[in-house]
Amino acid sequence: MKTMVKSLGVAALALWGGMAAAADQVTLQLKWVTQAQFAGYYVALDKGFYAEEGLDVTIKPGGPDIAPAQVIAGGGADVVLDWMPSALASREKGLALVNIAQPFKSSGMMLTCRKDAGVASPADFKGKTLGVWFFGNEYPFLSWMSKLGYSTEGGADGVTVLKQGFNVDPILQGQAACVSTMTYNEYWQIIDAGLSPDDLVVFKYEDQGVATLEDGMYVLEDNLKDPAFVEKMVKFVRASMKGWKWAEENPDDAAMIVLDNDASGAQTEAHQKRMMGEVAKLTAGSNGALDPADYERTVASLLSGGSDPVISKAPEGAWTHMITDKALN
Repeated sequence: MKTMVKSLGVAALALWGGMAAAADQVTLQLKWVTQAQFAGYYVALDKGFYAEEGLDVTIKPGGPDIAPAQVIAGGGADVVLDWMPSALASREKGLALVNIAQPFKSSGMMLTCRKDAGVASPADFKGKTLGVWFFGNEYPFLSWMSKLGYSTEGGADGVTVLKQGFNVDPILQGQAACVSTMTYNEYWQIIDAGLSPDDLVVFKYEDQGVATLEDGMYVLEDNLKDPAFVEKMVKFVRASMKGWKWAEENPDDAAMIVLDNDASGAQTEAHQKRMMGEVAKLTAGSNGALDPADYERTVASLLSGGSDPVISKAPEGAWTHMITDKALN
């Protein structure tokens, strides 16, 4: 009897080993460093949602010198997270990125300004220095300034653009009247540095009518011609959205999962829990499927750049419901 049980155990182990070996490999490139902005993916990994779908997922953190579009172009990822302005600009330049899912329904981007710099409304931007992120993150800002009719070359009737690093030093040190911030991250860095909400005025891109889609999942168009790749992405999106909804419902636990995956050790529990609470507001209302109206709004904003638009013509084939129709139904 013992021999039989032992044989069954060996057989079970062999079967499990075979299943593990057969797991489909997926590499995800994040837009930024490990933080609660990406909690849904870490939750899906930690809770076994990817494993349940037969996926072996590797999550690669981003950073200031990592452009997701370049990573996927070089074969370093199967799917990348990027903001739609950057992805559409890449597509127009010849890298055929396609949005297959859109977990973030709302934009978290803001311009945060010091009241003592004389800024109370967008009319007060004129003549001021504004901190702007680049590496593809400048596109929403440039569209907004174009809509306002402000030159970004400086002068009394324009704005001076300060190429902002991924910190908030320019507003703390008085180098800029305003800086780029996200609702879930840099805004709180300003608060933690000693300024109070009463010292600041914030302009949310969402409220200004210039919000563009953030943190979508993108793949290379040619890969969507491969049925095996499509099936792999269906499983990946389904498990990822399961992770996102779990994170929305369990924000503190999700933040702790993110911390467990932060190899840098740079993140803190308080910051990640606060970030997760804010990120949950942005993913709320999305089941993962791209809303065509949100896409059209983003494209319209990017085309409205006057003599220097982010994209020169409306894209074709830049998104698909092929994956989410199968993953979510």
